[in-house]
Amino acid sequence: MNPNTTDTRRGFIRKTAVAAAGSFFAPNILKSQEGGGKKVNVAGIGAMGKGESDIGISAEGANIVAICDVDRDRLKQMSAKYPNAKAFDNFPEMFETMGDKIDMVTVSTPDHAHYPAAMEAIKRGKHVCVQKPLVNRIWEANQLHEAAKKKGVKTNMGNQGHTGEQIRQLKEWMNAGIIGNVKEIHVWTNRPIWPQGKDAKNKMVPGPLPKVKVGPKDAQVEKELDLNWQAWLAQTPDIPFTNGLHPFAWRGHLEYGAGAMGDMGCHIMDGPFWACELGEPYKMEAECDELTDISWPKSSHVILYFKHAKYGEIKLHWYEGGRKPERPAKLESTRDWSKMNGGFYIVGEEDTILNVGDYCEHLEVAGNREKLVKFFKDTPKTLERSLAPGKPQLELVKAIEQDKIAGSNFDYSVPLTKLCLFGNLAILNPGKVINWDTAKQATGDAEVDKLLKRAAVRQGWDYSADKI
Repeated sequence: MNPNTTDTRRGFIRKTAVAAAGSFFAPNILKSQEGGGKKVNVAGIGAMGKGESDIGISAEGANIVAICDVDRDRLKQMSAKYPNAKAFDNFPEMFETMGDKIDMVTVSTPDHAHYPAAMEAIKRGKHVCVQKPLVNRIWEANQLHEAAKKKGVKTNMGNQGHTGEQIRQLKEWMNAGIIGNVKEIHVWTNRPIWPQGKDAKNKMVPGPLPKVKVGPKDAQVEKELDLNWQAWLAQTPDIPFTNGLHPFAWRGHLEYGAGAMGDMGCHIMDGPFWACELGEPYKMEAECDELTDISWPKSSHVILYFKHAKYGEIKLHWYEGGRKPERPAKLESTRDWSKMNGGFYIVGEEDTILNVGDYCEHLEVAGNREKLVKFFKDTPKTLERSLAPGKPQLELVKAIEQDKIAGSNFDYSVPLTKLCLFGNLAILNPGKVINWDTAKQATGDAEVDKLLKRAAVRQGWDYSADKI
């Protein structure tokens, strides 16, 4: 494997440009195995951490034919689990080498690399399951959506709560009017659980590759981190190796992560967003502590404003970093509000529906157990259930085999991701009321609009829907 990803990328572009002139990458739609078709061949970009579970879930119904990770030590660990899969330390080389041997790709990298990895897969007609948030720029979300429609590939996002029974119950209850007209939504999380604010900025400094421990637990040895740093940067401008980013704390960096909103918004806001049919806000604002020039803030409170055709004006409040909404007035007094680290509640004209947790897993009508029991018993199940509850990667594998549509496909998950990015747009402009024009996909404020798209990408990494 070539550790110089910049050169690899340039050679890859030259070769694929020639190939593209005389060929068309079309998606592979496989028939069900029961009909005699072959299994889906999956390549995993991002091997350990979330990537390990994403590949493992895919393997429940598919062949793992390739594994890619910029951390070569992690790559070796995963290769031992999947010895028949080809191993790569950069995805351009993987796509060039594997070609049509790949049907579907999982993308489980840091947020900044989601977009180029997914766009390269889509360009080549590969179905994609991308971890949340899909991207960390609003422009990239729109381009990704357009590209997937253009190439006709099947898609899904790794927000596992959307495959569950509970979120469907919430949607069906809200359709049946369980709390009346919606007025406010409050969502909170205990994230960040990584450095943000001034603490993060102080830790994100250039330096030598660190020492890491590798090998079995009873015989670990210390060695220098074996990392393809150029591949880790992906589309972002070239900088020296920087401490405080790999393998996890990148979430707190403005360039590479999407902060607490990006990490948990696609989970906790999934239920309210779908059940209340929110669409795009027309206005947003935020207050925060310790926003720096390179790191997301230590804490934030965001308000997104919606004009709803059914409910009228709705305000969605997001709280992170220790901030939290007031206790719902009708919540049972026995509940310890201080220990509820994440969840949402939806305030209606008649009642309030509460969930403590990330995935609609503990739904209740605050102070109205009789109504909750009635809706559990009497509300008809009108929504199609997931092909693979709790497992979005396997859901996509089955959708490919059966020629169906996954639940968090890009028609749904791009708008959900954008909801989080609207929140981040407000966080980047604390104290400022930002108006949003859905038709123009812009705010009308030149300084704010600069933040919709990445400021710069490395040469050869400028993906867009009209170029694939």
